[in-house]
Amino acid sequence: MEEKIKAVLMAGADEVFGQSIDSNMIQFQLTRKEFEGDLTLVVFPFAKILKMTPLLAAQKIGEYLLVALNNEVEGYSVVQGFLNIAFKDAYWLSKLMQIDADDEFGLSDKDSKDTILVEYSSPNTNKPLHLGHLRNNFLGYSVAEILKASGNKVIKSQIINDRGIHICKSMLAWDRFSPLNARGEKETPANTGLKGDKLVGRYYVIFDQQLNAEANEILKTWEKNEFSDFDHALIDVVKGLLEAKKDKEGKSIDGIDAKLKELAKNETSLLRDAKEMLIKWEGRDPQVYLLWTTMNGWVYEGFKSTYEKMGVDFDRLYYESETFLLGKEIVQLGLESGVFFKKEDGSVWIDLTEDGLDQKLLLRSDGTAVYITQDLGTAVDRKNDFPFLNGMVYTVGNEQDYHFQVLFLILKKMGYEWSSNCHHLSYGMVDLPSGKMKSREGTVVDADDLMDEVILKAKEMTSERGQIEGLTEAEKELLYYQIGMGGLKYYLLKVDPKKRMLFNPEESIELNGNTGPFLQYTHARIHSLLAKGGGIGVFNNALIGVHEKQLIKILSQFPEVIQAAAKSYSPALIANYTYELVKEYNSFYQSCFIVIEQNQEIKSLRLCISKNTAKLIKIGLGMLGIEAPIKM
Repeated sequence: MEEKIKAVLMAGADEVFGQSIDSNMIQFQLTRKEFEGDLTLVVFPFAKILKMTPLLAAQKIGEYLLVALNNEVEGYSVVQGFLNIAFKDAYWLSKLMQIDADDEFGLSDKDSKDTILVEYSSPNTNKPLHLGHLRNNFLGYSVAEILKASGNKVIKSQIINDRGIHICKSMLAWDRFSPLNARGEKETPANTGLKGDKLVGRYYVIFDQQLNAEANEILKTWEKNEFSDFDHALIDVVKGLLEAKKDKEGKSIDGIDAKLKELAKNETSLLRDAKEMLIKWEGRDPQVYLLWTTMNGWVYEGFKSTYEKMGVDFDRLYYESETFLLGKEIVQLGLESGVFFKKEDGSVWIDLTEDGLDQKLLLRSDGTAVYITQDLGTAVDRKNDFPFLNGMVYTVGNEQDYHFQVLFLILKKMGYEWSSNCHHLSYGMVDLPSGKMKSREGTVVDADDLMDEVILKAKEMTSERGQIEGLTEAEKELLYYQIGMGGLKYYLLKVDPKKRMLFNPEESIELNGNTGPFLQYTHARIHSLLAKGGGIGVFNNALIGVHEKQLIKILSQFPEVIQAAAKSYSPALIANYTYELVKEYNSFYQSCFIVIEQNQEIKSLRLCISKNTAKLIKIGLGMLGIEAPIKM
């Protein structure tokens, strides 16, 4: 209707305004609930042209629309320079019929827009997936589905961080500290029954424990003023810090201790051996490479089952162990072109100080790659694989904001014009009541454990309600999964991605309030109602009440909501829209007779509204990766 009003005003501009107008002057808003009307036109831009007060300008435009659109416009009212336009019942009936006739209402034509690659998950192969990965996966997957719904062709991707010093830490710890069983075998997923990613993650924690133990011994020798076998420059730094501690207190001492601890860690034989292992890996040392492929293989099997439970998938996988080589080639090209520079120790950097940033390391002095090296290679590799790509979306936590600012700037300086279409979908971290999670200390909330917990809670809640008679055990288990995972996904997606959030698993599966199960339950309730209501007849002359009109209004907004969510990469817009739709439907359900309504046209109208409400709930939940059961 907005486009129709705009076309009428543009065509009649000379008659209404005495001159042609720019279409950008015509701005609409949804009419606020406390005022009468269905659509609001902002009149202030036209008051100056008409040389009238906003009130008189609104009245003139309103009278013109009342005549020009007499089949659709019923009346108007003016509130402080805003023209509130009311549509006739016939308009809303036709709108509902249009929605009802389209099983995919709100969805744009498939692959009708640009191709966009969406990266999410991107785990390290030294630990299992945790709560933070759940928000990442659910967010990236949902954004991909929303972009598809808006008409984009989407490639779902992840970069698997399968190389680097952190991977070598787990490898070294397993090789050095794994106990032997009765058959002389070190621990494996097969002989322990432990998922591969969890087994490898255990040794990442063990490495950190052993590293701290060795570092503490070094600290003790320094505190005794024993510095044999240490570099002279390091000794001077350590002595300076120890001397500074004497005059400090409280947090200042904590800061000095942290610096000393980091220096001590860098002097441990354990960390030195891990660094040497990384060098051997990059040199394709057969023994190290075999250990790497074996342990990564365990992790991939573990990831596979976790992704299946999450309900996410990928179209294309990239591996850091492959893309870092292309990244090194790009660094060499940057050196040759003068974009990068080499320091005396052989390390390669880029100076971004003129851009308001700092210097960024690209290759270590020993020639090994850093994170940004592989990210450069991955970006170029993707563009080579999909030359038609029009954008890349990186779903990564906001602690990496600076990293992606640097990455996109380096790509631009290297002459990759498509870098302007790269977007960092930055999201806030997920906290627990107990505080921030730390992988090295083993204080993370395991993704598998959390999913199992919410599914179990969904089972307990559903069983207590006793409304699942007639379902087989397999159907019940599927329902528990749908409710538990629906609650978890919705809880993590209903919050604006940029916001940091506190996670409470108990709240996520509540059946009342702004929760996934509440939306799922409404969907199931509507299906039950439709089964009792019989067929939907004609309702061409049905009288539309306040609740019916409000629901049709909300239903009709669905296409715009999808486009807005796609533009802002925000599943929260879909979640909040679906919640508002469900809230309004429940108000309608409580206030209006449906199945027992005696007037057949009104009954058919209300059944049709119910049917299409369920339809859009299912589509909306689907974009969030949530299933919509028909019985709960």
